[in-house]
Amino acid sequence: VAKLIIGQNGILSTPAASNIIRKYKADGGILLTASHNPGGPDNDFGIKYNVANGGPAPESVTNQIYENTQTIKEYRLWEAADTDLSAIGSKRLADLGFEIEIIDPVNDYVALMQQIFDFALIRNFLHETQFQVLFDGMHGVTGPYGQRIFVRELGLPKTSVMNCQPLSDFGQGHPDPNLTYAHELVERVKRDKIDLGAASDGDGDRNMIISHDWFVTPSDSVAVIADHAKHIPYFKGQGRGIKGLARSMPTSAALDRVATKHGLKCYEVPTGWKFFGNLMDAGKLSICGEESFGTGSDHIREKDGLWAILAWLNILAAAHDSSGKVVSVRDILQHHYQQYGRNYFTRYDYEEVDSAQANRVMDHLQQCIVNQSLVNSQVGGGNMTIAQMDNFDYTDPVDHSVSKNQGVRIVFTDSSRIIFRLSGTGSQGATVRLYIEKYQANPAQCDLDAQDALRPLIQIGLELSKLTELTGRQTPTVIT
Repeated sequence: VAKLIIGQNGILSTPAASNIIRKYKADGGILLTASHNPGGPDNDFGIKYNVANGGPAPESVTNQIYENTQTIKEYRLWEAADTDLSAIGSKRLADLGFEIEIIDPVNDYVALMQQIFDFALIRNFLHETQFQVLFDGMHGVTGPYGQRIFVRELGLPKTSVMNCQPLSDFGQGHPDPNLTYAHELVERVKRDKIDLGAASDGDGDRNMIISHDWFVTPSDSVAVIADHAKHIPYFKGQGRGIKGLARSMPTSAALDRVATKHGLKCYEVPTGWKFFGNLMDAGKLSICGEESFGTGSDHIREKDGLWAILAWLNILAAAHDSSGKVVSVRDILQHHYQQYGRNYFTRYDYEEVDSAQANRVMDHLQQCIVNQSLVNSQVGGGNMTIAQMDNFDYTDPVDHSVSKNQGVRIVFTDSSRIIFRLSGTGSQGATVRLYIEKYQANPAQCDLDAQDALRPLIQIGLELSKLTELTGRQTPTVIT
C-alpha cells in the first residue's frame, strides 16, 4: 500500500467512499461499519471491501479472499505512532513506507451532488413555497452531509435536520430507516404536517421517503425517480440518457412498468448492490433500487441515501416549476398510479429468529419446490392459483457468473408474488423476510392501505410457509 485516504475524524459515508475511490483512482476501499444495524462495543460491526470501480467486491473476489484465508500460516503486526485524524493534510509515515492523506469527508460528495441535481431549482422551490423538509441522520455518518446540503447549500433552517451528530453507538438507536426504527421522524412528520420527511441509515447508503400523509415504498420510489429522470440534469447530459433499469428480485415490478413505457431493459438481480455493478460498468444500467431502502444510479457504485432524497426534491421542484403549483409527495404517487397502476407491496421481517427454526421454514419451502406440490393448486378460498414456485437463480449477463438459491418465489396466475428469504446482515440469530406483492390496474383501487389490500395474500404466505408453526412467532418485528 502506497497511500491511505481517510475521512477527517475517521468519518466517511459509504456513498462518499465510493465516489472517492473513483475520483482519486484508488485501488479499493475498506469501510468499518455496522451498516443499518445497532452499533457500539456490544453490538454489530462489519468490514466492507470495495474494489476499484467503487462498488462492493463481487463474489469472485470475496470467494478468493476467503480461500486465501484458509492458507494463512502467520501474520505480523506493526505498531506505529498514532495519527491525528482530525487534521486535514498529508503525512508520510517513513517507518511504514506509505502516505496518509486526511480529507474533508463532505466536500467531494457535495460537489458530485451539485453536478447531478439542479440545486438552484430546488433552492428556489423550497423558499418560494415554504416547502417543509425534515431529515433524520439517525446519529449515523450522514449527519454532517445532511447539515451541509440541506442547511448550508439549500438554505433550509437548522430545524430541518435532526439527529445529525454521528455517534459510535448511534445514540443507542437502530439506524435502519423504516417506519419502525425511524419512529421519531415519523411522529414529527405527522405531528408537524411536514411535506417531506427523509432518513438515512448508519453508513449513509439507505433512505426512507415519507410525508405527513404518505409512505413511499422503496419499490415505488425507484420507479418514480426513473419515470422523472428527465428532470434531473445528470441524466440530461450529452450522450448520457437512461441506459437501463434494474431491481432486486424481491422489489416490486413497479420499475418494470416504467421500463416498458420508456422502451428500456429492466434487469432482475439477487439482493445485494454488488449485482448492479457489472451492469453499470458494462453501460447497461443507469438507475436501480432494492426494496430494502436502497436506491441509486451509475454516478457511483453504491446505493446512496442522500442521492435519493435529492432526486425527490428535484422532481418536486421541477413539477412546481412546470405547473406553478405546489405538488406534494402524495400527488406524485397518485399521478404515477394513474399512469401505471399500483404494485401493492409489503415486507414482514421476523428478526433474531432461532437459526434452526428459520432453516426449518426454508427447508419446508424448498421441499415444496422439489416436489412441486403447490403448483396449480388453488388457495385463499379458491381465489388464487399458484402458477410457479422456485428458488431464484441469476446468471450475470456480463460475466456469466451464476448465483443460486437467492430466494423462494411463489408466483400466482395474476402475477402476484410471495417471496421468502433469510437475511445475512445481522449478527444475532436469523431474520426471515416475507415479501408480498399484488398489482392493481384500476386507478380507483390504488388508494387503499397496503396492509388492507394485501391481507389475503399475507395470510396465504403465512399458511403455506408454516412460519408461525415452525418459529412460534405470532407477529413480525418490522412491517414496511
